[in-house]
Amino acid sequence: MESIPLPSHIHYELLLQLLERQTMVAVGQRASSQAQVHQLIITLRKALALQKQLEDDCQRNHLPIEYRWSLNSLTAEQETVATLLSLQKE
Repeated sequence: MESIPLPSHIHYELLLQLLERQTMVAVGQRASSQAQVHQLIITLRKALALQKQLEDDCQRNHLPIEYRWSLNSLTAEQETVATLLSLQKE
């Protein structure tokens, strides 16, 4: 059974820290910009909560999850296939 690829939780944490610690400070007292950054923070927190619900659902249904750090990372199965293909070419 193939794993369900999901973003690593650290991605959300990094974005939230950036927005809360740096972006919010940089927009200063501009109310409209602060409101937009605040809405972005809320949206990211909702996205993380929804992902956690999906993870719980996958666990209840015994579906494996694979946390991804980038789009370029290969699953173990994909790495095995790539290795086999490269060996065949030699």
